[in-house]
Amino acid sequence: MNAFGLIQIGLMLSSTTIISSLQCNHLPLQQRKVIENSLRLLDKMGKKFPQQCLREKMPFRFPTQVLQPRRKETVGVAIEEIFQHIFYIFSKNLTLAAWDGTALDQFQNGLYLQIEQLEACVNRKHTQHHQSKEVSRLKLKKYFQKLDSFLRDKQHDLCSWEISRAEMRRCLQLIDKVTSKL
Repeated sequence: MNAFGLIQIGLMLSSTTIISSLQCNHLPLQQRKVIENSLRLLDKMGKKFPQQCLREKMPFRFPTQVLQPRRKETVGVAIEEIFQHIFYIFSKNLTLAAWDGTALDQFQNGLYLQIEQLEACVNRKHTQHHQSKEVSRLKLKKYFQKLDSFLRDKQHDLCSWEISRAEMRRCLQLIDKVTSKL
Protein backbone atom coordinates (compact mmCIF):
# COMPACT_ATOMS: atom_id res chain seq x y z
CA MET A 1 0.00 0.00 0.00
CA ASN A 2 1.35 3.42 -0.86
CA ALA A 3 1.63 6.47 1.39
CA PHE A 4 -1.44 8.11 -0.16
CA GLY A 5 -3.56 5.06 0.71
CA LEU A 6 -2.34 5.13 4.30
CA ILE A 7 -3.18 8.83 4.57
CA GLN A 8 -6.70 8.16 3.28
CA ILE A 9 -7.22 5.38 5.82
CA GLY A 10 -5.89 7.62 8.61
CA LEU A 11 -8.22 10.47 7.64
CA MET A 12 -11.17 8.10 7.45
CA LEU A 13 -10.45 6.66 10.90
CA SER A 14 -9.96 10.08 12.48
CA SER A 15 -13.19 11.43 10.96
CA THR A 16 -15.06 8.33 12.18
CA THR A 17 -13.69 8.92 15.69
CA ILE A 18 -14.74 12.58 15.60
CA ILE A 19 -18.26 11.72 14.38
CA SER A 20 -18.74 8.97 16.95
CA SER A 21 -17.45 11.18 19.78
CA LEU A 22 -20.00 13.82 18.77
CA GLN A 23 -22.69 11.12 18.98
CA CYS A 24 -21.43 10.20 22.46
CA ASN A 25 -21.72 13.83 23.58
CA HIS A 26 -25.41 13.76 22.65
CA LEU A 27 -26.03 10.32 24.14
CA PRO A 28 -28.25 11.43 27.06
CA LEU A 29 -30.59 13.19 24.62
CA GLN A 30 -30.59 10.17 22.31
CA GLN A 31 -31.30 7.87 25.26
CA ARG A 32 -34.26 9.97 26.33
CA LYS A 33 -35.73 9.68 22.83
CA VAL A 34 -35.09 5.92 22.71
CA ILE A 35 -36.64 5.44 26.14
CA GLU A 36 -39.66 7.54 25.21
CA ASN A 37 -40.10 5.42 22.08
CA SER A 38 -39.52 2.18 24.03
CA LEU A 39 -42.16 3.12 26.60
CA ARG A 40 -44.61 3.89 23.80
CA LEU A 41 -43.84 0.52 22.18
CA LEU A 42 -44.22 -1.34 25.49
CA ASP A 43 -47.69 0.16 25.80
CA LYS A 44 -48.49 -0.67 22.18
CA MET A 45 -47.24 -4.28 22.53
CA GLY A 46 -49.90 -5.37 24.96
CA LYS A 47 -53.24 -4.28 26.20
CA LYS A 48 -54.24 -3.03 29.61
CA PHE A 49 -52.70 -4.98 32.50
CA PRO A 50 -54.95 -8.04 33.07
CA GLN A 51 -56.88 -7.97 36.36
CA GLN A 52 -56.27 -11.69 36.96
CA CYS A 53 -52.52 -10.99 37.08
CA LEU A 54 -52.70 -8.49 39.95
CA ARG A 55 -52.49 -11.17 42.64
CA GLU A 56 -49.29 -12.58 41.08
CA LYS A 57 -47.24 -9.41 41.29
CA MET A 58 -43.81 -9.78 42.83
CA PRO A 59 -41.56 -7.13 44.35
CA PHE A 60 -38.48 -7.40 42.15
CA ARG A 61 -36.80 -4.32 43.72
CA PHE A 62 -34.72 -2.74 41.00
CA PRO A 63 -31.26 -1.79 42.38
CA THR A 64 -31.63 1.98 41.92
CA GLN A 65 -28.20 2.65 43.41
CA VAL A 66 -26.56 1.42 40.17
CA LEU A 67 -27.96 4.51 38.44
CA GLN A 68 -26.67 6.95 41.07
CA PRO A 69 -22.88 6.90 40.79
CA ARG A 70 -20.84 10.06 40.61
CA ARG A 71 -19.49 9.61 37.08
CA LYS A 72 -21.46 9.77 33.81
CA GLU A 73 -19.42 6.91 32.37
CA THR A 74 -20.46 4.58 35.19
CA VAL A 75 -24.11 5.46 34.60
CA GLY A 76 -23.57 4.71 30.89
CA VAL A 77 -22.15 1.30 31.73
CA ALA A 78 -25.13 0.54 33.99
CA ILE A 79 -27.64 1.67 31.35
CA GLU A 80 -25.90 -0.44 28.70
CA GLU A 81 -26.08 -3.45 31.02
CA ILE A 82 -29.78 -2.83 31.72
CA PHE A 83 -30.58 -2.59 28.01
CA GLN A 84 -28.69 -5.83 27.35
CA HIS A 85 -30.68 -7.64 30.05
CA ILE A 86 -34.00 -6.24 28.80
CA PHE A 87 -33.10 -7.27 25.26
CA TYR A 88 -32.27 -10.78 26.49
CA ILE A 89 -35.52 -11.11 28.45
CA PHE A 90 -37.62 -9.92 25.51
CA SER A 91 -35.88 -12.20 23.02
CA LYS A 92 -37.14 -15.58 24.20
CA ASN A 93 -40.27 -17.65 24.84
CA LEU A 94 -42.73 -14.92 23.90
CA THR A 95 -45.33 -17.31 22.47
CA LEU A 96 -47.76 -16.93 25.37
CA ALA A 97 -47.36 -13.17 25.64
CA ALA A 98 -49.86 -12.46 22.82
CA TRP A 99 -48.32 -9.08 22.06
CA ASP A 100 -48.27 -7.00 18.91
CA GLY A 101 -45.38 -8.53 16.95
CA THR A 102 -44.53 -5.34 15.04
CA ALA A 103 -44.28 -3.28 18.23
CA LEU A 104 -42.17 -6.01 19.84
CA ASP A 105 -39.79 -6.10 16.86
CA GLN A 106 -39.46 -2.30 16.92
CA PHE A 107 -38.84 -2.40 20.67
CA GLN A 108 -36.10 -5.04 20.27
CA ASN A 109 -34.50 -3.19 17.35
CA GLY A 110 -34.45 0.09 19.28
CA LEU A 111 -32.82 -1.61 22.26
CA TYR A 112 -30.24 -3.32 20.06
CA LEU A 113 -29.25 -0.08 18.33
CA GLN A 114 -28.98 1.73 21.66
CA ILE A 115 -26.83 -1.08 23.09
CA GLU A 116 -24.43 -0.74 20.14
CA GLN A 117 -24.30 3.05 20.56
CA LEU A 118 -23.63 2.73 24.29
CA GLU A 119 -20.96 0.06 23.76
CA ALA A 120 -19.12 2.32 21.34
CA CYS A 121 -19.19 5.25 23.76
CA VAL A 122 -18.54 3.34 26.98
CA ASN A 123 -15.67 1.27 25.55
CA ARG A 124 -13.95 4.43 24.39
CA LYS A 125 -14.11 5.95 27.87
CA HIS A 126 -12.38 3.30 29.94
CA THR A 127 -13.27 4.13 33.51
CA GLN A 128 -10.92 3.54 36.38
CA HIS A 129 -13.77 2.50 38.64
CA HIS A 130 -13.64 -1.16 37.61
CA GLN A 131 -14.65 -2.42 41.04
CA SER A 132 -17.76 -0.24 41.31
CA LYS A 133 -18.73 -1.29 37.75
CA GLU A 134 -18.51 -4.94 38.76
CA VAL A 135 -20.63 -4.37 41.88
CA SER A 136 -23.26 -2.65 39.72
CA ARG A 137 -23.15 -5.45 37.17
CA LEU A 138 -23.62 -8.07 39.88
CA LYS A 139 -26.61 -6.23 41.35
CA LEU A 140 -28.20 -5.88 37.92
CA LYS A 141 -27.47 -9.50 37.07
CA LYS A 142 -29.14 -10.65 40.30
CA TYR A 143 -32.20 -8.48 39.61
CA PHE A 144 -32.63 -9.73 36.05
CA GLN A 145 -31.96 -13.36 37.06
CA LYS A 146 -34.80 -13.04 39.55
CA LEU A 147 -37.05 -11.77 36.76
CA ASP A 148 -35.90 -14.52 34.40
CA SER A 149 -36.50 -17.19 37.08
CA PHE A 150 -39.97 -15.78 37.67
CA LEU A 151 -40.75 -16.17 33.95
CA ARG A 152 -39.38 -19.73 33.92
CA ASP A 153 -41.21 -20.71 37.11
CA LYS A 154 -44.48 -19.43 35.63
CA GLN A 155 -43.63 -21.23 32.35
CA HIS A 156 -43.65 -17.92 30.48
CA ASP A 157 -47.41 -17.58 30.84
CA LEU A 158 -49.40 -14.46 29.99
CA CYS A 159 -49.36 -13.01 33.51
CA SER A 160 -45.61 -13.50 33.98
CA TRP A 161 -45.00 -11.63 30.71
CA GLU A 162 -47.39 -8.83 31.64
CA ILE A 163 -45.71 -8.45 35.03
CA SER A 164 -42.30 -8.43 33.30
CA ARG A 165 -43.51 -5.82 30.83
CA ALA A 166 -44.68 -3.61 33.70
CA GLU A 167 -41.35 -4.11 35.48
CA MET A 168 -39.38 -3.15 32.34
CA ARG A 169 -41.53 -0.05 32.07
CA ARG A 170 -40.41 0.92 35.58
CA CYS A 171 -36.75 0.28 34.66
CA LEU A 172 -36.99 2.49 31.60
CA GLN A 173 -38.70 5.24 33.61
CA LEU A 174 -35.86 5.15 36.15
CA ILE A 175 -33.28 5.42 33.36
CA ASP A 176 -35.24 8.31 31.86
CA LYS A 177 -35.23 10.12 35.19
CA VAL A 178 -31.45 9.67 35.51
CA THR A 179 -30.65 10.69 31.94
CA SER A 180 -32.75 13.84 32.26
CA LYS A 181 -30.34 14.94 35.00
CA LEU A 182 -27.18 14.25 32.96
